[in-house]
Amino acid sequence: MAHSFDTDTEAQGLIDFVDDSPTPFHACEQAAARLAAEGFTEVVETAAWPTEPGRHYLVRGGSLIAWDTTGAHGAGAGPAAGFRVVGAHTDSPNLRIKPNPDHSRVGWQLLGVEPYGGLLLSSWLDRDLGLAGRVAVRGADGVESRTFHGREALLRVAQLAIHLDRSQNDGLTLNKQAHMEPLWGLGDEPGDFVGYLAEQVGVDHEDVLSWDVMTHPVQPSTRLGRSRELIAAPRLDNLATSYAGVRALLDAVATEPAHVPVLVLFDHEEIGSTSERGATSTLLPSVLERIVTAGGGSRDDYWRALAATVIASGDMGHATHPNYADRHEPMHQISVNGGPVLKVNTNLRYATDSVGAAAFRLACEQAGVPMQTFVTRSDLPCGSTVGPVTSSLTGATTVDFGAALLSMHSTRELMGAEDPAMYAAALSAFLAPA
Repeated sequence: MAHSFDTDTEAQGLIDFVDDSPTPFHACEQAAARLAAEGFTEVVETAAWPTEPGRHYLVRGGSLIAWDTTGAHGAGAGPAAGFRVVGAHTDSPNLRIKPNPDHSRVGWQLLGVEPYGGLLLSSWLDRDLGLAGRVAVRGADGVESRTFHGREALLRVAQLAIHLDRSQNDGLTLNKQAHMEPLWGLGDEPGDFVGYLAEQVGVDHEDVLSWDVMTHPVQPSTRLGRSRELIAAPRLDNLATSYAGVRALLDAVATEPAHVPVLVLFDHEEIGSTSERGATSTLLPSVLERIVTAGGGSRDDYWRALAATVIASGDMGHATHPNYADRHEPMHQISVNGGPVLKVNTNLRYATDSVGAAAFRLACEQAGVPMQTFVTRSDLPCGSTVGPVTSSLTGATTVDFGAALLSMHSTRELMGAEDPAMYAAALSAFLAPA
């Protein structure tokens, strides 16, 4: 049975997904749980690949790939059947804990942090922050990884009072080393960060070996606006696309399309995608090749499948800001609750060409949702995402798209409450075109 893309249902679904996903590791856990509940089974990369048609997913740290071969391979399309891929990323800018974080200064206990990605530093001031992430611990058979989600308010990056710097309203300048350290207690002696981690993951102090721990604002996501037409939440860039991608895949597989629908959620997009699980890694190409070969295909079949593949790379887009309208391309105004956003850049900061754009436009038409087109002002630099990377690694037609957003890279971003449902509907139509 196809899933409903009711506006209120999807808005609340996104809110729940975001609040349960403070880190890329948790986002993958949440996505995997939703896939498993609908019949997808986990594949371990070190194990032999399943050869029978089926629905599967794998997780590599903060990245996830899911696919369904029951339609294409089960209906006799053969191992050279093309892929329809929706890509997104799970990471967001934040403050991450350094390896030796504990120290104290003038009676305050502080933690050393390193900014991750292009965060808006000022938005992290005077926020109630929690900690979450992955901890590597000593286990009976070697190293084990455990995740934790600290939901309590624990940290705060305190801003200097206006009385001590009257120029702050004229232009706030923050030093990443000196001004962004969060306090988390009182005392002349440093706190015990490792002890805190040991408590969170249920091990002895000496069994904590290393960690990937990051801060997150603990204020829950919410609907707001006079008619509750908006969503305010952290990490909408890019968990909104990750959530829509999961919902779209679950909807699309019900139709058993003649090609192989794939969802890939990459980690590390915000810092360039260069890692063992980022978009520049072999993760996506290797999984696609193993899908082909497990179905009885050859290396030639793999390249044939790629030639028949279309990739839709999803990342959030800039809505036209009412207080800074002059920062936007005047002929390409973008509205929240205006439908998915096609992203175009002639210098290929986005991978969209006319063929990919047409495929996405047809998907929006099939889904019955409006489509907008984003172009950056010619006198401003353009951002990028995983689209150009996946396009160059696979040679597949690729289109970049997104959903409209204000306050991108802030601790609390803003999008339209109607957009999650339209987003998922368009992606479902892209994965299973009529």
